[in-house]
Amino acid sequence: MTTRQPAVSGAFYPDQPELLHTVVSNLMSEANERELSPKVLIVPHAGYIYSGAIAASGYKQLEPFRRNIKRVVLLGPSHQVAFEGIALPDCEAFSTPLGEIPLDIMAIKSLERFSQVQIMDAAHAREHSLEVQCPFLQNTLDNFKLIPLVVGDASPYAVAEVIDYLWGGDETLIVISSDLSHYLPYEEANHRDSLTTKAIEQMSCALTGGQACGCSPLNGMLKVAQRRGMEVVTLDVRNSGDTAGDKKRVVGYGAYVIQ
Repeated sequence: MTTRQPAVSGAFYPDQPELLHTVVSNLMSEANERELSPKVLIVPHAGYIYSGAIAASGYKQLEPFRRNIKRVVLLGPSHQVAFEGIALPDCEAFSTPLGEIPLDIMAIKSLERFSQVQIMDAAHAREHSLEVQCPFLQNTLDNFKLIPLVVGDASPYAVAEVIDYLWGGDETLIVISSDLSHYLPYEEANHRDSLTTKAIEQMSCALTGGQACGCSPLNGMLKVAQRRGMEVVTLDVRNSGDTAGDKKRVVGYGAYVIQ
């Protein structure tokens, strides 16, 4: 079986299984559970010291559904490789220090019908936006299969078409991996991220990279949510100046549920 090995363990999150389990469990224990029915999570993807607490506020909402969710469609932006469309990996599992996550091979093969989808290992090899979500998913869910999609230059329509196809029922969770503003002074970041949060809540499909680095998968998801008459619930919006960095140049993070 071919397996994608972790690229950023030991950097974005601990590479020792026991320590990683402890870190994620502690982050989850500090998050608040609300009475929500999450079909979609929007969560950040920085190092856990920076954005882990914000991500945990999203994953905490999955705990009542940990046995029901059997498939996770995970979409994130490409930070390493520029390409058009959506990239799938040529492997059968994703590995983290907590173990292996099997991919939904049948669903992945069925995506060949879409011209915007291609197999491109290079887009996945060093990409952290999907990888950092995996230990949280392993901690929160029991047994599930993964469909990992790195989104390059793709229109909201192109992304929405694939999300609609993979929508499924209660067994399928969709996770959008995105940070918010990048490298602004603390107060300016707070202002911009507040405006971005309002745009997400209003299901704008015109977010830019200056608002959210995962704007391409996020715009596609919001297009689907708008059409399906769904609701966005904001859980937590902070930045690296609130968690583990100085306030001169911060990165913004938000966690949201779409139900």
